[in-house]
Formats: sequence, C-alpha cells, structure tokens
Amino acid sequence: MSRRHGGVVTVLVMLAVAVAAEASAGEVVYQFRTEEDPSTPPDRAVCAAAPFVTNVFLGASVYVPLHSVRDGKVVYEGRRRVGTATACVRLTDPTFPPGQQVPFYARFNLPDGSFTASGTCTLVSNDVPEAGLVLAGCALRLVDVPRGFVGGTVSSTSVFNPQRLPGYATGSYYTLYAYRHGHRRDAREEYEAWEAAEAESRAEE
Repeated sequence: MSRRHGGVVTVLVMLAVAVAAEASAGEVVYQFRTEEDPSTPPDRAVCAAAPFVTNVFLGASVYVPLHSVRDGKVVYEGRRRVGTATACVRLTDPTFPPGQQVPFYARFNLPDGSFTASGTCTLVSNDVPEAGLVLAGCALRLVDVPRGFVGGTVSSTSVFNPQRLPGYATGSYYTLYAYRHGHRRDAREEYEAWEAAEAESRAEE
C-alpha cells in the first residue's frame, strides 16, 4: 500500500470512529417542574446516599409545563403528575444569605427511569418579591442514570419558602440534559415526536 493510500485509509478510519462516537451517545433533554407535595414524602434512603449530612428533606411531585411556541413563556404549569422527586439539602445559615452555595442532592423518578444528581445551589436572593422567600439556581451532575444513559447535567431555577409565606410554593423548574447510547433521531422522528406531544397536550386542556 502506498503512503498516500495509507494516509487516506487512516483518515477514513478516523472519520468512521468519530461518526460512530457521535452516533453512540444521543442527547436527551427533559424540562419539568417540581412542587413540594405532602402526598409524596422524601425518600430518606436517597438522602442517606448523599455525599454530605442532610438536614433538609423535600419531597415533590413532577409536572410538565406547556410553553408558548411564540416566545417560550410558560402558559400552563401542568397539573398531571408524571413523577416524583426527593431533594436533600445541607443548610447552615437560616438567614439564607445571597451568594451562599449549599450542597444539593436529588433523585428524579421520571417515566424513563430514575436520575440522581449531585452538586450545589447558589442562593440568589432572600427578599424577592418579599422578605423570607428564597430564590436559588442549581447546577448538578448526574451521578446515577437509567440503563442506556451515560450521564449529563441538571440545572434549575428554584424557589424555597421556608417561612410558609402564603401564595408561594417550594419548587423548581428543571432542565435535565443527558446522553444515552443509541442513534440520533432524524428530522422526521423529531417531528413525529413533536406532533405526539402536541396531541397529548391538547387532550389535557
């Protein structure tokens, strides 16, 4: 084999490996809302596995909101429960000072399986829209995923209502971004999935 042909073969092999690697881990994005729910108490066994000592345990239901296709605004928060969640937190300052990072560990039981994530939440404010309500943002790494998934991240915009102020619920809007083994959906498959989701959302209205 000539040097030129050998170089071409090498390039083709490298391209084949790159394409195979790209196709072997397809991205999956879930967006959902959680709300603290007395009917779904936290799973203490989940928090026992956290990499820190938990002193706040939260149990929540999981809902899927609907968005406006024009601007992405949430137009319906969703009231049909599609899963449950347990959140485990380590709090050391009851004043919730903005800027403080708190350890956070959570498990989300979704129709596709249970996803467990670990990381931190950064406290953003403790007085918006009124004193005592805490806003935070969380950045988590998936540390345990259903079979067929290889990992990913979870992020949130969260509301914590430790004083039980009327009119506010403890909960979050989450984006779970994961990778799994398998082929990437083509445009037709994505459109069919979108049509099915649209039909389901219309049926719920």
